[in-house]
Amino acid sequence: MTVKLTFHGAAGCVTGFCARLEVDGAAVLIDCGMFQGSKTLKALNYNDFPFDVGKIDAVLLTHAHIDHSGLLPKLMKAGFTGPIYATAATRDLCGIMLADAGGIQETEVRHLNRRNQRRGRPTVEPIYTERDAAKVMEQFKKVKLGAVAAILPGLTATYWEAGHILGAASIEVQVETAEGPVRLLFSGDIGSGGRDYSPDPDGPSGVDHVIVESTYGDRERLDLDGQARRAVLTQELLDAHAAGGPALIPAFAVERSQELLADILTIMDEGQIPKADIFLDSPLAIEATEIFQRRGWNRTTESNPFQDLHSGGRLRFLRKPKESDSLEKLRGWHLIMAASGMCDAGRVRRHLKRLLWRKDATVLLSGFQAMGTLGRILQDGASRVSIEGEQIQVRARIRALDVYSAHADASGLTNWVKARGPVAGQVFILHGEPSAREGLRARLVAAGIEAERIALPGMDEGYVVSGSKVQAAFETVHRIAARDVAAPDWHNARAGLLIELDQALQAAQDDTAREQLLAAFRQTLTAARTTAQAPAP
Repeated sequence: MTVKLTFHGAAGCVTGFCARLEVDGAAVLIDCGMFQGSKTLKALNYNDFPFDVGKIDAVLLTHAHIDHSGLLPKLMKAGFTGPIYATAATRDLCGIMLADAGGIQETEVRHLNRRNQRRGRPTVEPIYTERDAAKVMEQFKKVKLGAVAAILPGLTATYWEAGHILGAASIEVQVETAEGPVRLLFSGDIGSGGRDYSPDPDGPSGVDHVIVESTYGDRERLDLDGQARRAVLTQELLDAHAAGGPALIPAFAVERSQELLADILTIMDEGQIPKADIFLDSPLAIEATEIFQRRGWNRTTESNPFQDLHSGGRLRFLRKPKESDSLEKLRGWHLIMAASGMCDAGRVRRHLKRLLWRKDATVLLSGFQAMGTLGRILQDGASRVSIEGEQIQVRARIRALDVYSAHADASGLTNWVKARGPVAGQVFILHGEPSAREGLRARLVAAGIEAERIALPGMDEGYVVSGSKVQAAFETVHRIAARDVAAPDWHNARAGLLIELDQALQAAQDDTAREQLLAAFRQTLTAARTTAQAPAP
């Protein structure tokens, strides 16, 4: 019996995780995530799947984040009719997150098509709609943490606590072969542990192969308890108040928003920061908060801080777009929390358009910003950005708060992999930018894992795996070169070039100088076009 493992996402980037496990004609996917980040990367979401969807028998879902679940409706539209196995909490969250993703696509495509029609360009279709997202939920089947689920003949799955977000799991897959069982462990996203409201990650030991994320594989974060974390948040908000204007917090809708809200209300009630109205401007975050209020958060404790989130009457849920637009009139100290966390979509972009140019405003980034996202561009110190085709000068205070991450840092990931040992076969490092994957590999080697037993798979790269206790057998199955996540992002480069050109024109001393600058630019552009169109030698 041959077992093949192929990676179709989060290979060389952070998002879009999708692994395919094939066993003698049967196949399952572990996650089916959406690519997020640069426009070049997101364009991959519109491509056909690089496998025969009709041959996929089931999906094993680690958690609800869109970069792990976001293409499930597209998979269904392409012909997948099998079950999707997930924890009950993951199913609840997917019910709102996939619908939200479908709604965002419909809205953004509608706006894009208006611009395309004005420019004489062809219209496009959304990847899927809210209706598609609702329909795929019918295929979900609930599994319990710690219970062995029979997926296919000779293939079982056990879900382990990942400590990441509500319902998140690492998935142990066991395949029965003539040579004996092969055990593979897919980490999903691993939590940092030691958090007030979330359980610590767990998992089995002595597995054959480990597939591990590496979001923070090359960096350490401050190891803070809840009190110390709130002290850092307090200082950031005191500084924002001193600037004289509002604080805008782009926050991930699930878990990050709820954790921040709990801490903000705590320090506000304790008088550590001035009282303020707090606007949660994300229908998805509001629905997720209501799920947390029903379910609690940490299944290992009885505490549920979300039952009292409305204490003091200062927290306001903004469900309708017109409620969001009404914030345009506000001045002075208030807090706005809006999705998305990487500023890539949703209502936060409208707030950025009206606040970035203001010196009294603060933008407090609260988590990982993937390469190519607007959040990453702001974090890296851009003086101007382009939002929906409009150039905005950045005068607001841009701050990054990295003490709320739901991901383990480099030490946490290393310790998690070590705890899964002894690993008989291979450790596959996925779900990280190149520097993060290399950083985690170096740490694992230093921890005693042989370098030749650590793989950094490429996009659509596959392996034949066995459960050998000495040396597993690996060989490349195939690679689809067209799906290259390392391709340069010309969309952001174009936006940056136009911003530079505009700044140069404004800085020119008179109209004659501006005409000369444009003439030089046209000449350079003509020469570049001629070079690009020349046949290869």
